[in-house]
Amino acid sequence: MTRYSSEELMDMEQQYGAHNYHPLEVVITKAEGVWVEDPEGRRYMDMLSAYSAVNQGHRHPRIIKALKDQADELTLTSRAFYSDRWPLFAKKLSELTGKDMILPMNTGAEAVETAIKTMRKWGYLVKGVEKDKAEIIVFEDNFHGRTVTIVSFSVDPIARDNYGPYTPGFVVVPYDDLEAVMKAVNKNTVGILVEPIQGEAGVAVPSEGFLKGLEEIARENNVLLAVDEIQTGLCRTGKTFAFQHEGVDPDLIIMGKALGGGVFPVSAVAADKEVLGVFQPGSHGSTFGGNPLACAVAIEALDVLIDEKMSERASELGAYFMEGLKAIKSSKIKQVRGKGLLIGVVLEESAGKARKYTTALKEKGLLCKETHDWIIRFAPPLVITREEIDKALEAVREVLG
Repeated sequence: MTRYSSEELMDMEQQYGAHNYHPLEVVITKAEGVWVEDPEGRRYMDMLSAYSAVNQGHRHPRIIKALKDQADELTLTSRAFYSDRWPLFAKKLSELTGKDMILPMNTGAEAVETAIKTMRKWGYLVKGVEKDKAEIIVFEDNFHGRTVTIVSFSVDPIARDNYGPYTPGFVVVPYDDLEAVMKAVNKNTVGILVEPIQGEAGVAVPSEGFLKGLEEIARENNVLLAVDEIQTGLCRTGKTFAFQHEGVDPDLIIMGKALGGGVFPVSAVAADKEVLGVFQPGSHGSTFGGNPLACAVAIEALDVLIDEKMSERASELGAYFMEGLKAIKSSKIKQVRGKGLLIGVVLEESAGKARKYTTALKEKGLLCKETHDWIIRFAPPLVITREEIDKALEAVREVLG
């Protein structure tokens, strides 16, 4: 196989790939645990985890083995037939979430679309909302995916502009504002869709009691509460799911990213029978959703998270990492915020755009990504060690201190 340099590969992508991303200027050819390597053999510590899709670490041996073993047996049947993997995955995820039923998809955006369809269908069939009048309350600065329906309720012009006409039926209110939610609720409201922490908005952590307040509003008004745990779920914030920090019991739990163990796209929605029971054969589906290869990977991905106590690791090491970041004396740092190993460093306006700092950190062997120009996100694989965090902190001190 022809070997190309980093420069050649980046040039090739610029020539042949659509320019819908602005990657950091590094090419990754190998990865293991928290470490990645470029074609020239330079090693870097991954501080992004593919937006939390690699919570278990790159190429976790148990997950890779599950992938290879299943690939030798059966990869795809579609849901036209039963398979021997999907029922086992459904049972495992049902027990983990405490919900009766699981609906499998592939990507996070598909899972969000599934939740939207579920809430609307429930609104018409169960709540009795007038046809085509259903409304879902969503929040400013949300990020739930990239489909036309989802960007219809985005407030980010880059994600939204020039994709109209937009899908109606969404009411956007300020994040972390229970009063605004109460004012928005009416007889046509079927659901509230929320991120427990807004990751793409720069790791925006709401006030204590916000999620509990949403749950109370939902219960009082016969409205479904759907939590998007695609980025925050599966141990990232120090609990299996971020909503557990407030003891909330949402109606729908939306999952993706780390569900596929960093090797395969797997997503799902979990809910009780009264909610997911609104679907009948033919009313929703996916050719690849619940495929045997994905299910085998997801089963092992969940087992790894539980067996290796990833929630506890994220809680303990996240506190250690945040403490270290907060201790850095820097006129460039405005705020350090987050939960577990999902951390945002907010820069002062006078510091300039975050891109120059993520580029400088890359030169120090640390791969981070800026979000919204002035925030640097730190979300390493949950297998990271204290010693590796110390190395990371040293690089951050050198660049931002």
